[in-house]
Amino acid sequence: MEMLLTVLGIVAPVFLLGSAGFVWSKAGFDYPTEFVTRLAMTLAVPCLIFTALMQTEIAPAALTALSLAALAAYAVVIALSWAVVAALRLDRAAYVAPLAFGNTGNLGLPLALFAFGETGLGLAVVVFAVMAILSFTIGLWLVAGGASPGRVLREPMLWATLMGGLFLAMGWQTPEWLTRSLALVGQMAIPLLLITLGVAVARLKPGRVGRAVWLSAAKLALGLVVGAVAGRAFGLEPVAFGVLVLQLATPVAVTSYLMAERYGTDPDAVAGLVMVSTLMSVAALPITLSFLL
Repeated sequence: MEMLLTVLGIVAPVFLLGSAGFVWSKAGFDYPTEFVTRLAMTLAVPCLIFTALMQTEIAPAALTALSLAALAAYAVVIALSWAVVAALRLDRAAYVAPLAFGNTGNLGLPLALFAFGETGLGLAVVVFAVMAILSFTIGLWLVAGGASPGRVLREPMLWATLMGGLFLAMGWQTPEWLTRSLALVGQMAIPLLLITLGVAVARLKPGRVGRAVWLSAAKLALGLVVGAVAGRAFGLEPVAFGVLVLQLATPVAVTSYLMAERYGTDPDAVAGLVMVSTLMSVAALPITLSFLL
């Protein structure tokens, strides 16, 4: 009973904020998703990443192990997702990237924070950064047929991760007034991401729901198994292990739908994956957390 209450206490804020965005959109209130997303991903999230890494008390060697484990895990997930799509003769451009890359930003970061505290958040941003870099290179190539290294180099999240890692490794700290300012901006990130997720789900027009159900289940299973195997293979500590598995178990990201819409790769089918996998996560993530805590 105590474990159940603990898990509910972790997931409740996540889904309440997401529900607030969902209800806000359904009520017909205006929500400039493009502006809010840009604000979050170019300002709030980079500040969150930098301060979380700079202030974390995790040893650099542990962060390196997690980075390598995340990179290996995503490489395996991408390969297996490609194999599943090829075996079922589905469109590679439409399905591989959504199956491979989860919602580690909107959903994974808040869950890691609520489940494992500031230490978990510091670890989660590492996995998020690995996923983001792969998404802007391999993911973009899968969807659009061309990678964009230049776009990766222009991403504030990349530089926030590199600078945060450098400050962590060297034991540096920004002046207190700057740290407080950056932390204050970073505190916007999680509420904005969760509310925007709710708004985005409310606006989706899903297609092929039946196929989306078993593909979402396959994505969840792949994430859990590969995350657990990679965590054990790289000898991750319990919190890092839990963060890696949790991040890989997150549902299909809304950004997958936005990319599908932009490049015309069956956006309705991807919207179905986003909605179904997100709803599935309402039950799956609490169960996952109960085993990780």
